[in-house]
Amino acid sequence: MLDTLNAQIGSSALIWLFLAAFIIHDFEEIIFMEGWTQKHGAWLISRLPAPAARIAGRYGRLTGSRFAVPVLFEFIAFVPITFAAAERQHYAFFLGINAVMFIHVFTHLGHAILLRRYTPGVVTAVLIALPYSAYLFYRLTDEGLVSWKEIWMSLPYGAILIPLVGFGYLAGKYLAPAREA
Repeated sequence: MLDTLNAQIGSSALIWLFLAAFIIHDFEEIIFMEGWTQKHGAWLISRLPAPAARIAGRYGRLTGSRFAVPVLFEFIAFVPITFAAAERQHYAFFLGINAVMFIHVFTHLGHAILLRRYTPGVVTAVLIALPYSAYLFYRLTDEGLVSWKEIWMSLPYGAILIPLVGFGYLAGKYLAPAREA
């Protein structure tokens, strides 16, 4: 099966597919986050330690449109990063964000297991992000384009997501203000 898949998808096309995997996963979060937090937010906050409850309380008013702003910022940043990897073989940032996406799958799984219920993003994390990331890393290493050491060494490049997402949430307050209750 892998031989057939390898023959059908070139490494450049596989790299470009990252944008599709990312946006499909984040669409699940955008679509379901607001309703999920309205339904389960109070229950979740009541079970968290005080510091975590304060942080989670800020996200209790998170709307789909407000959540979409940092996703948009990420997507805009990911296009040139993906281009650099697919077309120029500059892999550091691309590997870093994909390593973060791979790890992020397990945060989704952990949340769903700990809460014993569906959490927004867990389905596409398992069905899209996990297989994509695993196959991407397999292909890039199998073809000798990168090494496992380079993948692990690129993880700090994934830290670009921290200020990017933070700025996106801040911008979301102004670009997609919360509705009045």
